[in-house]
Amino acid sequence: MSKPPAIARERVLEGEVLGPESEAERELRERLNFLAWLLDSSIPIPGTRFTIGLDALIGLLPFIGDLVGVAASSYILAEANRMGVGRAILARMAFNVALEGVIGIVPIFGDIFDAAWKANVKNVQLLNAWAERPHQTQRASRLFLGVLTLALIAFFVACGFLTYLLVRWALG
Repeated sequence: MSKPPAIARERVLEGEVLGPESEAERELRERLNFLAWLLDSSIPIPGTRFTIGLDALIGLLPFIGDLVGVAASSYILAEANRMGVGRAILARMAFNVALEGVIGIVPIFGDIFDAAWKANVKNVQLLNAWAERPHQTQRASRLFLGVLTLALIAFFVACGFLTYLLVRWALG
């Protein structure tokens, strides 16, 4: 028994049938796949099968680099929410970004972890799996999005404060 073509699959959001994935949604997922590749896997390490991305390089800048990396990763999360991905998947995606951001702050070890963890690739894989077989979902509640936003703001403030302390220490 063969699978029905992707066009024939119906997507469900808030109990309503959405129909097949639109061309715009497919293009958005392609752009997010490219962004994840660029951030996590675009630079091969010579002589190995390992790759790193711009996120790992940017993360070498103390605190500011991690801030930029988390902001880029959060864009993928925001787009997934706009597409209607459910709370459970958004929570897993947010966990990937949070883990990458928190551990990424630790000098050297955090950068190595960031290069290996590849949160963006994990998140677009979750998004693509959802797009292939979307289950009945509900948009994330305002409370969930509020808590997620506050956590992101707290991370940005912490990175900014730590950067301030680092610069003050370096200059003084």
